[in-house]
Amino acid sequence: MAQPPADPWWKSAVVYQVYPASFQDGDGDGVGDLPGVIDRLDHLHTLGVGAVWLSPVYPSPWDDNGYDVSDYRGIHPRFGTLDDWDRLRDGLHERGMRLVMDLVVNHTSDEHPWFADSRSSKESPRRDHYIWRPGRDGGPPNNWGSVFSGPAWTRDEATGEYYLHLFSRRQPDLNWENPEVRAQVHDIARWWLDRGADGFRMDVINFVSKAPGLPDGPVPAGGGYGLFAEHAVNGPRLREFLGGLRDAAFAGRDVLTVGEMPGVGVEQAREHTDPAGGEVSMVFQFEHVDLDHGPGGKFDPAPPDLRRLKASMDRWQLGLGDRGWNSLYWNNHDQPRALSRFGDDGEHRVASAKTLATTLHMMKGTPYVYQGEELGMANARFRDISEYRDVETLNHHRHALAAGEDAERVMAGIGRMSRDNARTPMQWDASPHAGFTTGTPWIAVNPDHAEVNAEAALADPDSVFHHYRRLIALRGEHPVVVHGAYAPLLPDHPALYAYTRTLGATVLTVLANWSADEVEADADPAAAGPGPRLLLGTHPEPEGVFAPLRPWESRVLLSG
Repeated sequence: MAQPPADPWWKSAVVYQVYPASFQDGDGDGVGDLPGVIDRLDHLHTLGVGAVWLSPVYPSPWDDNGYDVSDYRGIHPRFGTLDDWDRLRDGLHERGMRLVMDLVVNHTSDEHPWFADSRSSKESPRRDHYIWRPGRDGGPPNNWGSVFSGPAWTRDEATGEYYLHLFSRRQPDLNWENPEVRAQVHDIARWWLDRGADGFRMDVINFVSKAPGLPDGPVPAGGGYGLFAEHAVNGPRLREFLGGLRDAAFAGRDVLTVGEMPGVGVEQAREHTDPAGGEVSMVFQFEHVDLDHGPGGKFDPAPPDLRRLKASMDRWQLGLGDRGWNSLYWNNHDQPRALSRFGDDGEHRVASAKTLATTLHMMKGTPYVYQGEELGMANARFRDISEYRDVETLNHHRHALAAGEDAERVMAGIGRMSRDNARTPMQWDASPHAGFTTGTPWIAVNPDHAEVNAEAALADPDSVFHHYRRLIALRGEHPVVVHGAYAPLLPDHPALYAYTRTLGATVLTVLANWSADEVEADADPAAAGPGPRLLLGTHPEPEGVFAPLRPWESRVLLSG
């Protein structure tokens, strides 16, 4: 009898995101690099991850920390050379891990040769590689605002026309309506795959199709720039464009492709990730990490509500349970540290870090670990704006103060939500710069590194690191973790996060207390199957698997 086709490797793998500038500095210049990553591969191997997603290491003027690419077929000198990349690829493959690159092709840097050519004149052969428009009524072509504050258009003196940049003014959007642009992107993807990359995380890839005519967007209450989402997110030709990339670069290759897609819905994600006709392996959706944004946006945070979070996560688990595939994440380079956001980075730091991990890693999908998450790293909460480096943060601070907002309130929002919270150096040991560099780090180290660091974590069998290691190991030991059907329990409970995963006669149950109080394990014991045993817990073994849960305690039970 013919064997059924094997599952793709990325269904059972855990992916670890390396933000190279902050991971490990190999040459003492204060910026992380590829030789530094190579030096730390044993850490990743011990953790047990199956793949490394490498944030951009391409040549770049570094306006948006490398997400403004000036050459897609090279390595920025601060990170090393292509030979170093080859050594990293080989080192990962020798240890049974894969290498996933970051593909940033909604926009380029304004220093990319394509843009230099495009802006040189209206007759340039590359003029149509970007989105140029004449002004309107003495101002920009439409009312769109940028993600990074201010207008989404900049007037270029050379030709008197405006170019579109949904992000920084130094990140002009490519014009994917031009088939030559799409062909260039296909060629870039093939180039890296031929060199040995094992896939791509594709930056804001659902922004590449814009509505014809680029109409004005609705203006939010209180005024300001128009919102571009309904005209430039999940646009009319998105599936066509992504399908072309799949067919030209990914088809026939054993690769992971994850599309970062802010604003994508469950039904759209089902289509994008359906093995029969979908374009990508999985998507990064933002619904759950947008729930604590207040009326003023991300820098006006609201207290997180566990019931809303569960409703969102359950919707995605159930929605993609029978078709498509979920990505699972709390953290990445664009988000504040989840421990400070959803957990308790004070008294219950260790327990809450473990419980956040348990809750996520036992769901159906591919989990992503962001560097330092496995140590329980927390927000840095810098006190002064001079300590921040992130273009989004600095722009917000400038625009908010210019608009008359209270300076203390602005800094409080930045302290909680800035992307720089995730970008402080990896905490390897208790030395002055946390073992990250012998020089001066490009961004300050979190002061808590004296207690929270990899050296201490590896030496402590009860550390957050070893809990992550055990969670990751369960994926290879129990098929129910990868394939089991998901069913939520107690969706309206304000503190208990509970669900089951079922595969045949095997039932895996997660009971997680997301609070600093003791909580009764109110889930119906029958839901956990006959005779459940404790598979993994965050605390010393309880008197019984359904005993009250201590503050931030979580348990994984197995029956069958």
